[in-house]
Amino acid sequence: MKKSLLALLASTLLVFGAATVRAAVDTAPKSVIHVVTVAWKDGTTPEQIQAALDGVKARPAAFPGITRVWTKAIKVQNPPGTTVNRTHVLVMEFADEAALKAYTDSPAQKEWYKLYTPIRGQSTTHDITN
Repeated sequence: MKKSLLALLASTLLVFGAATVRAAVDTAPKSVIHVVTVAWKDGTTPEQIQAALDGVKARPAAFPGITRVWTKAIKVQNPPGTTVNRTHVLVMEFADEAALKAYTDSPAQKEWYKLYTPIRGQSTTHDITN
């Protein structure tokens, strides 16, 4: 009787454990987070920076594959020895990897680049997904 009870308990735990793992995998977002840290060129004005930030905030309306944008950095880390400090972080959430690829060289990207690239000194980009 004890063996049957232990076997039943072990089976139940396995089923619930597998269901929990599957639920975690099923709920993992398919979106891609595009993170850019930026150092502006010397002489860039606050108005130019604001125009670039406003431009990136307008990307979801200009490109349906972009679902969200964040521009207010709480903390920006620069590694020791950095000679050019990055001061801003731009984050775009894409619906999926296909949307990120479609955005590259799209009219929406080119429109924003008119504001962004003339004042971008250096940037580092990271694309993250599950």
